[in-house]
Amino acid sequence: MKLNIDTGKYYQVSTLTALSLGYSKSVITVEELLSHGDTGLGTFEDVDGEMIVLDGKCYRALNDGNVVPAENDRGVPFAAVCEFKSHRSEELGKVDTIEDLKNWLTLAVEEEFGLNSMYAVRIDGEFSKVDARSESGTKAHHVTLKDALSVTQRAFIFENIKGTLVCVYYPDYMDGINAAGWHLHFLSDDKKYGGHVFDVSVIKGNANFNRIANVEVRIPDTPAFDTYALKSASQDDIKSVEQGKK
Repeated sequence: MKLNIDTGKYYQVSTLTALSLGYSKSVITVEELLSHGDTGLGTFEDVDGEMIVLDGKCYRALNDGNVVPAENDRGVPFAAVCEFKSHRSEELGKVDTIEDLKNWLTLAVEEEFGLNSMYAVRIDGEFSKVDARSESGTKAHHVTLKDALSVTQRAFIFENIKGTLVCVYYPDYMDGINAAGWHLHFLSDDKKYGGHVFDVSVIKGNANFNRIANVEVRIPDTPAFDTYALKSASQDDIKSVEQGKK
């Protein structure tokens, strides 16, 4: 079956393996990032907060769960954004956990024979719980992301809240370029709260899918980047950072 889908492109800054090993220097600015896409996620220089890009604006979740607009000149060490063009919309009912939500998303992608493609999914809805995190910055380099977050990360729970989940999917064979599978960030409707999502309970929502068939990766061009042995990055550490609070 051939689907008539206008597939888009991810513009990605650096790689997840580089970030996980501690390369958190600025590669581009927020202003430049937004010239490449209107929807996505990432982090900021020195891993100073979680990034949510939505409707062409960039937001920074602080380590208390509050959100502020990101300044145009703030540095970006890692991010993935696209020009969001929905080709499919699905109503979403009650979902109790993030694993159930990820399974639902994966089945939707599988229906399109899209598991080897990339996806951006936007879920606007009502949530009984969003279990999330963000972090403050650390200027130390060659300190792994796992070690940095063990000091700076803070978790928080939002209850009975309306907002948007920005969901990024990269297939397993691209593990290390970005997080394999689903990676979710949240932003409340009033743009006051958000962060990286550990768990979520959905009351109801609407999911819009954007299939991505191309990726452009902006590799850092500083000499410091070449001091990182990227193949040494621990996949277990990456998964624990993406999926666990500890």
